[in-house]
Parts: sequence; structure tokens; C-alpha cells
Amino acid sequence: MLRNYLKIAFRNLLKDRAFSSINILGLAIGFSASALILLWVNDEMNFENTHENRDRIFQAWNQVTEKGKTSSWNVTPQTMGPALQKDYPEVEKMVRVDWPDKYLVQAKETKIKGTVQVVDSTFLDVFTFPLLKGDAKTCLNGVNNVVITQDFAQKLFGNSDPLGQIIKLNNESDFVVTGVVKQLPSNTDFNFDCLVPWRFKVVNNMESLHWGNNSTTTYVLLKKGTDAQAFNLKAKHLRKRYDKETANWETFVYPLERLRLYGSFKNGVEEGGKIEQVRNFTVIALLILLIACINFMNLSTARSEKRAKEVGVRKASGATRFSLIKLFYFESILIALLAGGLAVVIVTLSLPTFNELIGSKISINWFDYQWIGCALVFVVATGLVAGSYPALFLSSFNPLQVLKGNYINITSPLTPRKILVVCQFVCSVLLISCTIIIKQQLEYAQNRTVGYDKENLVYHAVEGDISKNYDLIKTELLKSNAAVSVVKTFSPITEAWSNTGGMKWRGKATDDHRNIDRFGADDQIVKTLGLQIIEGRDFDLKSYPTDSSGVIINETAKKMMGFKNPIGEKITDGGWEFQVIGVVKDFVMQSPFREVNAVTIAGAKMNFFNALHVKYNPENPIKENLEKAKAIFKKYNPNYPFEYHFVDEAYNEKFESVARLSAMAQGFSFLTIFITCLGLLGLALSLTQRKTKEIGIRKVLGAGVFQLVLLMSKGFVGPVLVAIVIASPLSYWIMNRWLEEYTYKITINPMIFVFAGLLTVVIAFLTVSYQSIKAALMNPVKSLKSE
Repeated sequence: MLRNYLKIAFRNLLKDRAFSSINILGLAIGFSASALILLWVNDEMNFENTHENRDRIFQAWNQVTEKGKTSSWNVTPQTMGPALQKDYPEVEKMVRVDWPDKYLVQAKETKIKGTVQVVDSTFLDVFTFPLLKGDAKTCLNGVNNVVITQDFAQKLFGNSDPLGQIIKLNNESDFVVTGVVKQLPSNTDFNFDCLVPWRFKVVNNMESLHWGNNSTTTYVLLKKGTDAQAFNLKAKHLRKRYDKETANWETFVYPLERLRLYGSFKNGVEEGGKIEQVRNFTVIALLILLIACINFMNLSTARSEKRAKEVGVRKASGATRFSLIKLFYFESILIALLAGGLAVVIVTLSLPTFNELIGSKISINWFDYQWIGCALVFVVATGLVAGSYPALFLSSFNPLQVLKGNYINITSPLTPRKILVVCQFVCSVLLISCTIIIKQQLEYAQNRTVGYDKENLVYHAVEGDISKNYDLIKTELLKSNAAVSVVKTFSPITEAWSNTGGMKWRGKATDDHRNIDRFGADDQIVKTLGLQIIEGRDFDLKSYPTDSSGVIINETAKKMMGFKNPIGEKITDGGWEFQVIGVVKDFVMQSPFREVNAVTIAGAKMNFFNALHVKYNPENPIKENLEKAKAIFKKYNPNYPFEYHFVDEAYNEKFESVARLSAMAQGFSFLTIFITCLGLLGLALSLTQRKTKEIGIRKVLGAGVFQLVLLMSKGFVGPVLVAIVIASPLSYWIMNRWLEEYTYKITINPMIFVFAGLLTVVIAFLTVSYQSIKAALMNPVKSLKSE
């Protein structure tokens, strides 16, 4: 029986190659697109899943309510971890993870840059990063121990055993390699080449004990059986014991398992996060697959006239409906398997490009039995779903009516096929509308006024001898005509590295602990960065040496502090007192999709300079400027490679996640439309085959090509218009929810849906018209000669 079914199935496939090709290609593209999306979804859902104790690992958060608005953030003071472990027996272990930083790493004659993170010695106990060499329990105990990753060890030492080798960080401190971590998995947010023990910070007086300085990430491993909600109630008022200034700040811990997908808070309430993207793209994967299945159903039922007599003869010969259902199911599964094989090739070839698009390293092991099993179940299940309607529809024909040629009412205004076509175009219009809105939101943020001049602005990390030789470097850059202005800053202009709720000023309420971003500069920051002064002046140490104790604030900070005449006002931050000398327009340091935070730019007295901003001379080619700068930096900082970062490129990186989302939406929208058009082409081909003689008669009676094209096409326009009416409010609701994530956002223009609808109508008309024009131009003699 199986052999017979196989023969019949292949015979039917070869008999009508056009329909078979459209069916297989449509399903293959549907499989490929859905598989790529689901691979990404699987990767996101399994983030940080390699840690053995992941269900007991929690991240510490701060929360404060000011003037009815609750803010939550996961950057904590360095004192929080030890306090949690000391005060609460539920905490088995705690680990602090400092911000990753680029260091010059030297092993003998090899010098390369690496990402270094300072962590507590419990890091490898709490998190599961398997060691290829060394002991996880002791390798971070020593002050000058260091753990490196597998690939970094290869870069430093080649095939030599790295254990016990000496490496130097930033030409200052020697460390002994005590462990080698297996290459980090792709689905982790941790990104390091070297781990340095926290004790190194303590011994070198680099640890901050100020509770108002949020500068590190803290994790706790709770003991088995601990109720996290009950623990949060106990730990809520932790700060009251340690810090009066931030006593009203609350502490809570948040599960690592939910951090990636759900770790976004709005007014103190978990509002989701990346899970929305995951859900939306899961729906898109299912929609693409549904469209491919609808194509299969429509094309199979469209060929019903050709298969009807076959069904009639088989039934007249004694075949049961059940046996016919089995036959049609077998054919649909065979087509699905052929499409699945083609999809494997497409996915394998497109995966590198897809990884580049989403910024991931997803891989597939086709020899893994689990993968093979899942893929087969996926393909066969799709074949069964896609083949269900054709199997039930075709097997239901009455043999007597079929053999008389009267088997279906094709004039019905509402048929299952038309409903399926409407569903296809609902999906298409929905995806086109959503893609346009995402693109508009991206462009809206990209066109936002940044508040500083990015052109010819470059920053260099302050490392090695740069700080010591800063004045010489600055002087030579200006004398060489390579630069027009130079300034040292606390961080790059595109990043805020520290914030605090502990600043004080005249009139500040005792219960006001709203966060302010810290920034700092030595001299002429307004001139160098192109900030816009609205009150007061720039730092000018040459004319006003006391500017080292000055501070420049932005508009938001002025509003927050309630200053009417801010010049001369005093602001205290920890042990430093600063006097306001200027106010600048708000400038974007963090997300361009969010409101600008309050920012203070402290003068040179604070002396925490990590970046050197250079405004290169716009009258010279940038390449020439950089060559001059390279010679100057190598002269005064010879042990470090010359590295630079264009501010405009650093700023553009802020759009990467939304740009990737937009690119994914565009790509999958195109595939959806392509699959839909394939189905339309097949339906148009079927229609013209059925109406060949009618077209010939109409041409003989004087009908023109345009009239015939309209006749053939009008049946497809109706379902498209219905789809537009259904999809427009649906896409508005979906995208309005998505835009709620952003405070700086567009207002959805109704014309987007009009455009999406018109575009869909045009695409549908052009697709159908191709086959209609071909049929209309056919010589009527050929179509009528059999009569």
C-alpha cells in the first residue's frame, strides 16, 4: 500500500510541475523563516541556562519612590553584597561583578587588549563557567590571581600551558594565571577575557564604601528552599541600617532566570522586556508557517477539478473515504518532507547571515538526534495541518456528481479558499504596517537632537602614561594643527558610568533621592564637545583657576534642583563641593529612546578622568589628523597601542537592537509577501486554466485585454480589501503596545495603514495580472480548437 501511495504521489507531483514547485518552494521558505526565528527564540529563552544553580541566583536591585514615581535599577553600591550576606542567613553566597574594562594584557613579548572584570572569589562557585585548568574554589582567592578564558589563553600563550604563567595588566601589576575557563557560551550576558579577584581592589584602595555610589552589579545565591518574596520583605529596608541619606531606598532581589526577558520595570512594577520581542517573533514565525500552509491548502483545492474525476473513479471502484484521506495526507506529508529537505539547505546557507543580523552565534548540530527528531516532528506536523483541509475536502466529493462534472459551487461569495486568502493578506498587511512603524520609530530617534557636535569628535581611553603626559599630548595635538580642542572627561560622552541620589543643594528636600548622572571634565568641555550653553559659561582654567571646583549642569538638573538663577549655587557630592558656573542644553548620554536624565559635569577637582575627547581639525582629512595623533600618542604612551573611537559611531551603536529588530521585521515581511504572492500566482494559474475557453469566447466576442485582466483580477481584490480592514486596527494595537516601552517615540499615523493596504493591493494585482495578461494574450483559436 505504501509503495502504491508513493507511486501515485510522485506521479501527481511530476504531472503538474508548476503547482508542485510552487507548493514545495512556498513551504520550504515558510519552514526556513520559521526555523530561523524559532532558533533565535530558543536561544533567548535559554539565556544563562548553563548555570547549575540558576534557580537560586538573584540579582540585587534598588528601588525608590519620589513624588509618586517609582524607579528601579540594578546598579548597586559595592557595600550591598557584603551587607546582604552578613545580615541575612538566607544568603548562601554573594558575588559582586564590576563593569568590564579594556586592559592592556602582556605575557612575555605578547601584548593584546582584553576585557577584564573584577569579581568576588565566589564568582565561579555561584556561576557555572567550567574550568579546563585550575580549581574553581581557590583560583580567585589570591590578591594577584587571574583567571583567563580558553581563547584568550591561546592568544597569549599559544599551545603552552598557561597555568602558573605571569601576565601584566596595564603595565602595572603582575598576576599569576590560576585558572582557564572554557570558552564562554553565546547565550550569556557575561563577556570577559580575564577575571581579577575583588581583593585586588581592596588592597589597592580602589573599593568604594559609599552607599550612594551605585557602581557595580551584585548577585546573591539563596539557600535551597528560600522563598524569594519572603526574603525581599526582610531585605526591603536594608539601607536604613547603613546609610541615612538613602534610607528610603528599598532593596530587592530579582531572579536571574527572568532577568534577560522580563527585567524591565515601570513605576516599580515588572512590565516585561525582551519577552515582548520573543512573543512577537514567535507569532511572526507561526504566521509565516500558517501562510505557507494556507498556500498549500489553496493550491490543492484549486486543483480540485483535475483531481475530482480521480476521486469519483476511485470511489466508484470501491475506495472508501478513509483510504482517500490517507492518500491525500500521504501526498501532503511527502511534499512537506521535500520542502523540509530544501529548508535544511536554505537554513544552513543563511544561518551565518542571520547570526550577523541578530548579533548572535546560533549553531545547529544536524547530527544531533534531538534536533533531527524535532525537525521531523515539525515538518510532519506541518504536513498534516496543511494537508488536513485538502484531504477532507477532496475526499468528500460525491462520485455521481463528480462524474457528471457538477461537484462544487465556485460562484459562492464566501468559500473556505477566500477565507484562507483573507487570512494570508491579514498577515501580510499586519507585518508591512508593523515594519513601517518600527522603521519610523528608529528614524525618529536617529534624527533626535543629540545636544553636542559628533562631527570629527573622537575619544581615546586614558591609559598608561596618558594621564601623566596629558598636558604634553594636548599641547602637541593643538600645535600640530591636528586638533582644535582637547578635554579630559569622566567617561565617553555617549555613556554615563556613575549616578547618585546623594547630591545636596540649597532647598533640597530631605526625602528627595532622585538619581543624577555624574559626568566630569577638566577644561573647555563645551567648546570641545559642542555643547550648547544657555546660562553662564564653559570651564576656563586659564582665566578662572577656581573652575576646578565649578560644575556645569544640564536643563533637566536645573529643573530638578529648582534653581531660578543657578549661577553661583552650591552642589555637594560626597566630600566635594562645587559651584555652578554654567547650564547647558540637555544632551543624550544614554538611550536616545528615553528622556534625558539630570546630569552634573564636575570640574577638574574630582579628578576621575577615563576618556580623552579630541575635536580634530575639520579642515584636514581625518586620516591625516589621526596619523599625526598616532605619532604623538606613541611618543608619550609607547607601551600602549594607539586606539580611538569615533563618537558618531559609538552613538550609532545605541540603535543596534532596534535596527536589528527593524531589519528582521523587514526581512520576514518580505518573505511573508513572497510566500503570499506564490500562492496568488498558483491560484491565478489555476483560474486561467479553468477559464481558458471562457477567455477565448470573450475575445472572439470582442473583449479587450484590459477587460479580461480586470475580470480575472477582481476576484482577488475583494479579499485583500477585507484583510486591510481587519489588519489595520490589529497592527495599531500591537505597535501601540510596543511603543509604550519608549518615552521618546512617534505618534502612529493612520496613513501608514493606508499605504500598507495600497502596497498590498498593488502587489496582489501585479502578481495576478502577470498570469491574467498571459491568458488574455493567448490566441483564442488555440483555446477553442478542441470545441
